[in-house]
Amino acid sequence: MRINKYIAEAGVASRRNADQMIKDGRVSVNGKKTTECGMDINVDNDTVYVDGVRITPIRRYTYIMFNKPKGCITTAQDEFGRKTIYDYLDQYAGKGLFPVGRLDYDSEGLLLLTNDGALAQVLTHPSYEIPKTYLVKIEGEISEDDMKKIRNGIKAKDGVRYAPAKLYAKEIKPEYSKLEITITEGKNREVRKIFEAVGKNVVFLCRKKIGDLALGGLTRGTARYLTAKEIAYLKSLGN
Repeated sequence: MRINKYIAEAGVASRRNADQMIKDGRVSVNGKKTTECGMDINVDNDTVYVDGVRITPIRRYTYIMFNKPKGCITTAQDEFGRKTIYDYLDQYAGKGLFPVGRLDYDSEGLLLLTNDGALAQVLTHPSYEIPKTYLVKIEGEISEDDMKKIRNGIKAKDGVRYAPAKLYAKEIKPEYSKLEITITEGKNREVRKIFEAVGKNVVFLCRKKIGDLALGGLTRGTARYLTAKEIAYLKSLGN
């Protein structure tokens, strides 16, 4: 990073004023004064002082909500050439954003992206038990007995046991069933495997909420910045 940018990101001065500070001999790097405005520094290893006071850049975190459509993956690149979420997020490029958890290729709905690793850890680690709510459509009619099994916690065909889930029937017909399920673990393909454990195939899966943060009316395939209130709420989940 250029030293003038480093000083600006520390909130000490604008880049132009930082250049003047450097020319005036007020800046030192690793204990040595510098007058080179275009000097590159290693942000991890070099120490920068202005007027004898060490400075560090203020980390500017970004938080966005994305309504992921089905038919794209959550990684940056795909060996099979499939579309990724980043194909929809050009306006947020260069911010180092990564997805908080995943939604698989055939799933859609609420996906958070950030460059705040600490918050991402809170939202994804099972120990925090952050509830995530999904709308699900399965083939065929689900029985009350199968719903009870899911509510009580169920063991999948691969031997993995899933914690009890909240499950509500929204529409049940012989051809299909629509349900709302809330889980707190977030294991890989958890919702699909839960229903597979009772012999049901998921044909539609949409995440609607993370905690109380809801997707709302955000158009599929678009994103927006989180509000200060929403960010504060998500951070409170780790307390």
